[in-house]
Amino acid sequence: MMTYQEAEAFLFEQLPMFQRVGSAAYKKDLHNTIELLKYLNNPHEKTRYIHVAGTNGKGSTSSFIASALKEAGYKTGLYTSPHLKSFTERMRINGLSIPESRVIQYVEKFKPIIESLKPSFFELTTAMAFDYFAEEEVDIAVIEVGMGGRLDCTNIINPELSIITQIGLDHQQFLGDTVEEITKEKAGIIKEKTPIITSVNENELRLIIKSIADSKGAPYYDASKYYDISTIEETIPHWKCRANSLKNDLSIDFELGMSASYQLQNLKSVFTAIDILNEQNYGISEQHIKDGLKNVIVNSGIKGRWQRISNDYNKAKIIADTGHNYAAFEHLIKMIDKEEKEKLHFVFASVNDKKLDEVLSILPKNACYYFTQAKIPRALEALILKNKASEYDLLGERYSSIEEAYEAAKKNASDKDLIFVGGSTFAVAEIPEL
Repeated sequence: MMTYQEAEAFLFEQLPMFQRVGSAAYKKDLHNTIELLKYLNNPHEKTRYIHVAGTNGKGSTSSFIASALKEAGYKTGLYTSPHLKSFTERMRINGLSIPESRVIQYVEKFKPIIESLKPSFFELTTAMAFDYFAEEEVDIAVIEVGMGGRLDCTNIINPELSIITQIGLDHQQFLGDTVEEITKEKAGIIKEKTPIITSVNENELRLIIKSIADSKGAPYYDASKYYDISTIEETIPHWKCRANSLKNDLSIDFELGMSASYQLQNLKSVFTAIDILNEQNYGISEQHIKDGLKNVIVNSGIKGRWQRISNDYNKAKIIADTGHNYAAFEHLIKMIDKEEKEKLHFVFASVNDKKLDEVLSILPKNACYYFTQAKIPRALEALILKNKASEYDLLGERYSSIEEAYEAAKKNASDKDLIFVGGSTFAVAEIPEL
């Protein structure tokens, strides 16, 4: 039998993987997914699901809901992507990653059909997750869409409810050049008569989602009309927050395990989703919600969302976030500005198929930049990034690896400085202490 390292290498190197190679791995239909699931006797039909799409916030939203369900006593599956450190992070049950031994078994199981079907990495991984959750007899699984929605291979399920989080310009080469076109793709997850919740801010985009929901007889919930979320005290590591229902007198004070202002919008959908689940007799109590939101990192295994990293070199603060598009950086820059610091050191990387101009135009000009690249074929070469950034008066040095740039930032930073690592999920993934 192969080792786990061999199984992981097979998945990464033998199957087209979007995170590594980009467009060559993207499939525009569900044919392979359907065939893979037939091969496994359609395990996706044996489990209850919650389906979450969006440009930003879908991973956090999925993790919050999964955490609350776990606290309520449900055996809860969680499928997210991409992973940061290990492939096993992609599918978890009650916060525990799939065992390496099971990954080996699945690779061996799939080998006969891989030769003929030639699936992508994500198609195979999604089928694996559905089979794993079915075999482990989870009570419910929260499924994060990979990209888009309509043609995403997770869109084979019939969920209890669906959620669309924030929408912005990302992956335009696949989803459309405008936020309206992208919204229609995301709204492709809406199923007949199945509740759809959205935390989208823009009224014109909400109208698109509602129109599609109405055409399918799907109950539509604008989360902003159901809940208002505010901070009481921004303490470290947990913010103290309050959720006020806009439909009744309910008010819940809670501690937030992922302390970032952009989570407040996600939480509107989370609270609305829990209300709908309770209407379906899930019995998620106020205490379950509080414990779920506080313990989200342990219960879901999520990483890289405004994550504070320990610094063994000096007392400089280190924060990492996987946000990588304009909509994400609009929030991140406000949060960076609020952090007490004398100087900002910004370890920055990107991928070669992103439209960077909008992001670069809003990045702080008074930071010291460390331009670098992740160890993936899709990475944007650090020198190209540095030259592009200089057009926006963003100045710094070029480094050949994330680790080299990260170590340089730690050495250059004083005790009262802030080091931020971002621009690419893969930059965050290569932080040694993550």
